[in-house]
Amino acid sequence: MNYLKDFLPRRSDYLPFRATLQSNLIAGITVGIVALPLALGFAITTGAGASAGITTAILAGFVAALFGGSNYQVSGPTGAMTVVLVPVVATYGVAALAPLGILAGAVIVVMGLLRLGGLIDRVPISVMEGFTLGIAMVIGLQQIPLALGVKKEPGTHTVLVAWDTAYKAISTSINWNSLVIVFGVLLVKYLWNRFNHHVKLPFHLPASIVAIVVATLLTTLAGIKVATIGSIPQGFHIPNNLFGAISRIPFIHLAYLVIVIALLGAIESLLSARVADGMAHVAIDHQRPKHHPNRELLGQGLGTIVASIFGGIPATGAIARTSVNVRSGARTRFASMVHALFLLLVVLALSPLVSHVPTAALAGVLLATSYRIANPTNIREQLRSTWGTSLTFIVTAVAVLAIDLIWGLAIGLVVHAILKKLGKL
Repeated sequence: MNYLKDFLPRRSDYLPFRATLQSNLIAGITVGIVALPLALGFAITTGAGASAGITTAILAGFVAALFGGSNYQVSGPTGAMTVVLVPVVATYGVAALAPLGILAGAVIVVMGLLRLGGLIDRVPISVMEGFTLGIAMVIGLQQIPLALGVKKEPGTHTVLVAWDTAYKAISTSINWNSLVIVFGVLLVKYLWNRFNHHVKLPFHLPASIVAIVVATLLTTLAGIKVATIGSIPQGFHIPNNLFGAISRIPFIHLAYLVIVIALLGAIESLLSARVADGMAHVAIDHQRPKHHPNRELLGQGLGTIVASIFGGIPATGAIARTSVNVRSGARTRFASMVHALFLLLVVLALSPLVSHVPTAALAGVLLATSYRIANPTNIREQLRSTWGTSLTFIVTAVAVLAIDLIWGLAIGLVVHAILKKLGKL
């Protein structure tokens, strides 16, 4: 019984409640504003549709906060997960996401119950940085169809699909309106960040939201014809015949996909929780306890299961949103719950307005996100390190881009082990 108590929610997760209520409300609403375009954009990139992104952000975000092991973690759709899910949708259709998410979530729960959460701390920094850079490059390439306003060419390999899509668009017709919107969003984000740097506003208004509002107003008022998000259902629904879509997936490939989704969900979530601890200075502030990795896996697994049942997609802890949560003053996991409830309010009250957002605007936001994930400063640090560290970093990033995430991580670990054995690190 004591074993299970370690994984159950507890009253201390929210204490002191009254003293932290205001800061948690502000942080939750702030990260909710940041999460809205990202949840929409990543789900649309996956091919699951905007409603799947909102569903995942609300349900997985709330459940993972309730059962997870971090006081600051914000969960939902992420760019890393789209890297895995885009080929799945291209090969087996959107209907395959629900059963895959349920099975992968169950694997993550088992990983937590088996106390495997501490293994992430053993992954070398150079491998994780290369892994992250590879993800960032893939996210950027995935935005080419939306940015050019054209249909994505068939295929499962991100680089080849991006190349084929861009080549066909150039040889036939690029939707210049979409391209202008993308550059406009990037420009507005840059100018707004510069403005915020010099003029301190009494409230935080994310650049992504400002850019999307501007793009939506201009396209709507000027009558510019571009693809938009479209209608978003105001509620949750359970897809019919949940497990029927995986009947045509070969068992070996099914097992591989489940393991890949589960490993990615676990790795990214634990990495995000570790980053959150560092930002919150838990190592020197004993009133801010460190995250519990095994409980975090349980929460992320349950969040993915619940979201998948109701038409969402597999979720993970989101480093960017978690960072915003910490910077905005979150003190307990209640802030993450507020983020989910805020998004629910948006769906119930503002979905008709959200439906007019151009998909090209979301592409612009995700291109900026991929640049931030890549983090040029970290790239320079890795390349200026020892040649063994630099080689591990580059090989991991290239392998992720050329093959896939899990093979990229595995190759990076092998290269690191060999170089360490040779004394080159």
